[in-house]
Amino acid sequence: MTAPDGLVVVDKPAGWTSHDVVGKTRRLARTRKVGHAGTLDPMATGVLLLGIGKATRLLGHLALTDKAYDATIRLGQTTVTDDAEGEVVATVDAGGVADDIIAREIAVLTGELLQVPSSVSAIKVDGVRSYARVRAGEEVALKARPVTVSSFVLRARRGDELDVTVTCSSGTYIRALARDLGAALGVGGHLTALRRTRVGPFSLADAAPLEPWDDARVLLLDAAVSSAFPRRELAAEEAVALSFGKRLAPTGVPGVLGAFDPDGRCVALIEDADDAARPTVVFRPA
Repeated sequence: MTAPDGLVVVDKPAGWTSHDVVGKTRRLARTRKVGHAGTLDPMATGVLLLGIGKATRLLGHLALTDKAYDATIRLGQTTVTDDAEGEVVATVDAGGVADDIIAREIAVLTGELLQVPSSVSAIKVDGVRSYARVRAGEEVALKARPVTVSSFVLRARRGDELDVTVTCSSGTYIRALARDLGAALGVGGHLTALRRTRVGPFSLADAAPLEPWDDARVLLLDAAVSSAFPRRELAAEEAVALSFGKRLAPTGVPGVLGAFDPDGRCVALIEDADDAARPTVVFRPA
């Protein structure tokens, strides 16, 4: 018997790709219908959100734009990948960098930024992943992208290593923050550890290792929708109409809502458009 439809919050271990976690979950949940939101690099640990069964259709609609990380930045070394997995290409003595200068440059890297992603990112260039081009010996120069770093806090300094906490928008590269901070300080820098502590409303408090597996850990579809979206309660006839994909009277509420039948079951996700509430995903079709 397959696991129920719903969301699972995993504390991803180091050394695993996000796809590795999906593959393992498919075996544990006994279904091929597993997907993930918000990729983590293999070296990173922490919150990875998975959808099982019908809940895979939720992943693209969840408000997961706000993320938080604990990270360690090593000053004085520049690497090819901007993290500890890449070859060191330059080493500089960073012992003379004063704490107040570090604080000043961290402040500069907080707020609305134009960030150049790491060249070994998964961004596609003419249909090919940037990291694949780099590994093939090509020089790749990615375009800067707007990101928001809402909080960049230095928690501790241990010699050349900085323990920081970052809250940022989706699409922000913490590796690139480490690189840019090191460059601004004139000594170079790279990321040595990364742990994602929150994705949208889901935090480490909600997460657990993949094993031991228990189907009871799945946040069931109805509860998942209710926790992540505003609710619209439907009359019985509205629930039937929506199950056929028909439009309803507008909700008057911006964004996506979960539409629930009189029995408390989520029929669909809906959103106002053209003076009507239209289904974006129907979970219980007629």
